[in-house]
Amino acid sequence: MSNGNRQLKEEKVFKDPVHRYIHVRDELIWDLIGTKEVQRLRRIRQLGTTFLTFHGAEHTRFNHSLGVYEIMRRIIDVFADRPHWNDRDRLLCLAAAVLHDVGHGPFSHSFEKVFGSDHEEWTRQIVLGDTEVNEVLRRMGDHFPQEVSDVIEKTHSNKLVVSMISSQIDADRMDYLQRDAFYTGVSYGHFDMERILRVMRPTEDQAVIKYTGMHAIEDYIMSRYQMYWQVYFHPVTRSAEVILSKVLRRVQHLYESNYQFKLYPSHFTGFFDGSISLEQYLKVDESVVMFYFQMWQDEEDPILQDLCQRFMNRRLFKYVEFDQHFIMNQWNDLQELFRQADIDPDYYLVIDFSSDLPYDFYRPGEEEERVPIHLLRPDGKLRELSRESELVEAISGKKRTDQKVYFPQDLLETPGHEQEKQRIKEILLG
Repeated sequence: MSNGNRQLKEEKVFKDPVHRYIHVRDELIWDLIGTKEVQRLRRIRQLGTTFLTFHGAEHTRFNHSLGVYEIMRRIIDVFADRPHWNDRDRLLCLAAAVLHDVGHGPFSHSFEKVFGSDHEEWTRQIVLGDTEVNEVLRRMGDHFPQEVSDVIEKTHSNKLVVSMISSQIDADRMDYLQRDAFYTGVSYGHFDMERILRVMRPTEDQAVIKYTGMHAIEDYIMSRYQMYWQVYFHPVTRSAEVILSKVLRRVQHLYESNYQFKLYPSHFTGFFDGSISLEQYLKVDESVVMFYFQMWQDEEDPILQDLCQRFMNRRLFKYVEFDQHFIMNQWNDLQELFRQADIDPDYYLVIDFSSDLPYDFYRPGEEEERVPIHLLRPDGKLRELSRESELVEAISGKKRTDQKVYFPQDLLETPGHEQEKQRIKEILLG
């Protein structure tokens, strides 16, 4: 190691609406924040299309990454000089906190679904590849970028460090719940983080919570539960995501059909044919996507034109609840009626599923095994949270799902094909 762990001559401070201040004392962290890959996160919203539902939700992945770093810094302050904590891991944790979301693309998960990309894989490439981030990390030694990548990928041998950034109670979740609540203006995401940090303790395998902090953890889990259903899975946000994904799919279809674009999708061709390089990927942020959508409102293709106009001007699809019985019996008929009404069901009739598991205990062998939250009893023994909390037990392992059909009701009101459109409305709207 050369100069990777030097302290700044003067502490740097970011003013933050959620944590009040974010303190940076390490040269390594300050330089990471200044890399172009981390600065790119200023141009990627934290909540994708949610700004079309909650107009305040304009905050970015950059805001969030700084917040996760600050919570991690505070956790480390609590852990200092306690058994099982090694201060040599401090910069590893802080660097992983800053970089945990650095691979996100524009509109995050919507974009990933369309192109089958994986922000965690892009994060790994940014950390390990020919980037400014990698150059800064290597000041700590040639091994350090791989260690940071392993922590973010949850494959690092130090399970305690992994749990601090990725578990059912970690720095990532504690920031985004509060930050997203603040910027959406809702009250659901608030919990007593200061209390949680005071009662958090390191063990060999994970961060645990002192028994006296159980009620603060209950509050945190219920906050998460409410945020998912009131904000993250909001049906209007999902309508915007549906249109966004259909725009991208339409562009890919037109590209593969040799359609003559007025504005050629040069930033997207690598996604279409699977040849996207890291350099190309990093050039695609939300400002780029919004420029294309703005210009594609004037394309000759009527579907692309209409979908872009809907997204840019917030003319979203209507939605209705549906059940499995409906799908089995009426879905094919509904698609055919859309075709007869000259409305392409591939772009204007969409099923959307959402599901969440607010808390789960350890289930060996299951996909995505979740490390449970443990309470540290006064006698030094650990007890899994749902065994002590009736409130948490009531929601443990219960996956809540929501299923909706999205469609453009305005097109059902336009002249032409009245009989088919009336039948569609009878099926969807009752």
